[in-house]
Amino acid sequence: MCRYFIVIDDIWDVKTWDVIKYAFPMTRCGGVIITTTRLSDVACSCHSSIGGHIYNIRPLNMEHSRQLFKIRLFSSEEDCPSSLVKVSNQILEKCDGLPLAIIAIAGLLANTGRSEHLWNQVKDSIGRSLERNPSVEVMIKILSLSYFDLPPHLKTCLLYLSIFPEDSIIEKKILISRWIAEGFIHKEGRYTAYEVGVRCFNELVNRSLIQLVKTNSFKGKSCRVHDTILDFIVSKSIEENFVTFIGVPNLTTMAQSKARRLSIQVEAEGMPMNLILSHVRSLNVFGNTVNIPSIMEFRHLRVLDFGGNRLLENRHLAYVGMLFQLRYLNFYVTAVSELPEQIGHLQCLEMLDIRRTEVSELPASIANLGKLAHLLLSSNTGTNVKFPDGIAKMQALEVLHSVNTCNQSYNFLQGLGQLKNLRKLGINYRGVAHEDKEVIASSLGKLCTQNLCSLTMWNDDDDFLLNTWCTSPPLNLQKLAIWGCIFPTVPHWVGSLVNLQKLHLEVGRGIRHEDICILGALPALLTLGLEGREKEPSCEDGRLVVSGEAGFRCLRKFNYWRWGDWMDLMFTAKCMPKLEKLKLIFYRHAEDEAPIIPAFDFGIENLSSLTTFKCHLGCRPMTTKIVDTVKASLDRVVSAHPNPITLIFSYCCVVCKDFCAGRCLLSKNLQSSSEST
Repeated sequence: MCRYFIVIDDIWDVKTWDVIKYAFPMTRCGGVIITTTRLSDVACSCHSSIGGHIYNIRPLNMEHSRQLFKIRLFSSEEDCPSSLVKVSNQILEKCDGLPLAIIAIAGLLANTGRSEHLWNQVKDSIGRSLERNPSVEVMIKILSLSYFDLPPHLKTCLLYLSIFPEDSIIEKKILISRWIAEGFIHKEGRYTAYEVGVRCFNELVNRSLIQLVKTNSFKGKSCRVHDTILDFIVSKSIEENFVTFIGVPNLTTMAQSKARRLSIQVEAEGMPMNLILSHVRSLNVFGNTVNIPSIMEFRHLRVLDFGGNRLLENRHLAYVGMLFQLRYLNFYVTAVSELPEQIGHLQCLEMLDIRRTEVSELPASIANLGKLAHLLLSSNTGTNVKFPDGIAKMQALEVLHSVNTCNQSYNFLQGLGQLKNLRKLGINYRGVAHEDKEVIASSLGKLCTQNLCSLTMWNDDDDFLLNTWCTSPPLNLQKLAIWGCIFPTVPHWVGSLVNLQKLHLEVGRGIRHEDICILGALPALLTLGLEGREKEPSCEDGRLVVSGEAGFRCLRKFNYWRWGDWMDLMFTAKCMPKLEKLKLIFYRHAEDEAPIIPAFDFGIENLSSLTTFKCHLGCRPMTTKIVDTVKASLDRVVSAHPNPITLIFSYCCVVCKDFCAGRCLLSKNLQSSSEST
């Protein structure tokens, strides 16, 4: 029998694989073929040709990072000196498990001796100016290879990320809106500019040049740039005069006089004297900068971003109406309380972000913004921002999130339904009068027959508006999230939403077999959030079986809320075949300190594609005994799964859905992996 072991290393595109694959046997009988690539679409193409498995290389954990670090710096018998343990751990955290970064930084440290002071200097410089050190020459060559392989428009999109400070979490929709405002991407055929931007974003993720970050229920809405890659693109941006940096720590540059884009960071004292500000097209002020530049000096801006600057006041916006070329305006998380009436002069404006500001009313001139496509307001629990009449004139609107309809005029509620291009809507109608709900229902009905594909709703316990969908369900919706309305059971009209990819519902009587059948039959469903409010089991034996016949053929993520310390679902063989992420949230008020131990024998081992299992426990009181018992039970279940499962266990002494370690001092997040349990 012919035996072979073939390795094809670093395949860069699908076309190349389509050519060379014919040189190799397409069966694994008698041998092994291994291919490596940085691109997920190439991996999928190889897999479809020769079968086998796709192995996604993960970053090194801290233990393996230390081993690699030690091999480069110390002899086999020698340990890291105690004086350098802390700083070396901090350096490894910055390297984020990337072997190339660890090797390059270790090579740099090898030439600095073993001075704690010098190691701290290196730690502080990681992510800034490393490209000028010959110790990282190999790394820069590899990054250059990736960079120069990009098509021109992707190079520009990647360089633009250098504007953001180190460790920034960058919202996907904000980044794409900036690309559009800068003119980097445009509408292509039937694809909108935003859809083209999504393709560019995904391509950079696919090439491992940016990293996805999870900041909410759905992954993929934000990204970050690894410090080492940021260091490289900052260097390229300076070289090409793409971005001018002011106030960036550990970065000393000679700014060219004609600056195109300014990135002002930390506490910049002022503008360099040689800068000609009339050439600036993009002004980005990060952090609480001491000296906020006067808008009067930037007459040709396309992008103005003050997001997160708490020192920004209404007086700083006095001349914003003079920026006639402005396309992107961001006041996110600032103290601004009033927008000037002159904002209506910004006829090119496409994006306005006033989330988490103190703005309570929009000026009447806002209706004159004929090109405004994205209007982002405070969240559902934030300020009730009152709209002027005339919203029907804003026909370019594609995203409106989130609108509190309480105290809005009849003209606004009626005009909402005339926004024919609206794709995404977040609407809160808690406390709205009955007669206004009829107008809202009519407007939503019109929107759902046009281009609306994403709808998030916050409402009261009554489902008046939703009753209209019993006869005319919103068939075009791809995302539907309904908060505050507790349905007795899963509504039958949900089964008609054949295009639905993301769904969140709250059910008051517990989950029934019929509900599972309705949800499982949705052909496109990828993410499901289901909250069961019933505190007692919904079936006689306490468990509702989710079998292979239930459907859920495409489901990738399942979030399930339970009020109580038991699990009423049982997963059996071949159910949810593509489910990768499972999150369970248990809530319970307890008057005594009896251990709250959810029953975890619910068939997790039958979820064949599972990679991540998250469990949150919210109860009062919370004791160490409860936490230890639950954690031990979770570890046993995960270690028995045939897959290597990442386990994340969190708990909170407050019984609420708004939990995180930052909001509750008694919260805790514990993470482990079945590979080490």
